[in-house]
Amino acid sequence: SGAFRGIVDGWFYALEEDVISSGKIDANDEQALIKATGELMERRLDVISIKTPSFSAALRAYRECLANGESAMAEGLIAWLSGQPNVAAAVKKRANIKGDVDHFTALSFLQGLLAVLKDSGHPGLVLVLDEVETLQRVRSDAREKGLNALRQLIDELDAGVFPGLYLVITGTPTFFDGPQGLKKSPPLAQRLHTDFETDSRFDNARAPQIRLNAFNHEMLLEVGRKVRDIYADGSKDSGRMLQLADDALIQSLARGVAGSLGSKTGIAPRIFLKKLVADLLDRIEDHPSFNPLTDYRLTIREEELSLEERNLMAASSVDDITLKL
Repeated sequence: SGAFRGIVDGWFYALEEDVISSGKIDANDEQALIKATGELMERRLDVISIKTPSFSAALRAYRECLANGESAMAEGLIAWLSGQPNVAAAVKKRANIKGDVDHFTALSFLQGLLAVLKDSGHPGLVLVLDEVETLQRVRSDAREKGLNALRQLIDELDAGVFPGLYLVITGTPTFFDGPQGLKKSPPLAQRLHTDFETDSRFDNARAPQIRLNAFNHEMLLEVGRKVRDIYADGSKDSGRMLQLADDALIQSLARGVAGSLGSKTGIAPRIFLKKLVADLLDRIEDHPSFNPLTDYRLTIREEELSLEERNLMAASSVDDITLKL
């Protein structure tokens, strides 16, 4: 709830500035300022407040708790708004709200969050639904509900119910093409259908589905350099970071990881990025005397690999080779 609280606090600050700039409220009159800010909040959230009054009620109570120095109560209200379970009854009573944020109220709360983000100057929100292929492994009734919920969300996006929301759904090809995935819901499959019969070089980036090609060596190096540059931007000594974690080191690591996985660059990114950040960049940042050229040797242990990665790892002895008789 840390990022969410920062957004809400920034929004209330912007509301206060709007109230003060109107000239109708004395900036030194704290109670009048809180009241006027609350009224402005209600107007900005009027549509959401009608459908889900608990959203604005919790925000209003949160603002009052901050003004009164009730930090623990304010933390509890932010936790409730973030959808966290097991929030104390006293916290809910403070805002005159009941229950938890369930799937019925979550979408209305999402509308409220988008309104807050827009009012705070943010362009919108990216929502990622990751590994949706797990729906294939649940009971048929639960899978049907999940697929129907996806269809409804996509329809509401298309209808403009969530302005500023960019929805990303990630899954394996079996979910999008297999018999237990999208095809279990023909309406959803129709909405997401994309023709991938043409050459991947000419894929339409605006289509409902985007085909992700397997990583090659150059793509691995590009991602590694971008991660290194982002890390260096926040480093205590960016010059040292860029000097030690240079392009040659990234290329050597990429070659080593891919070689350990049977030269299958396509499945190497996860381990490569893990080794780059945890084994190299973190150590360069934390230990001034660390030199990756002399103090580091790449090791990949079986327990840190997925089954697919383990099957491609080169055998270290004849005992590691499975013979099919």
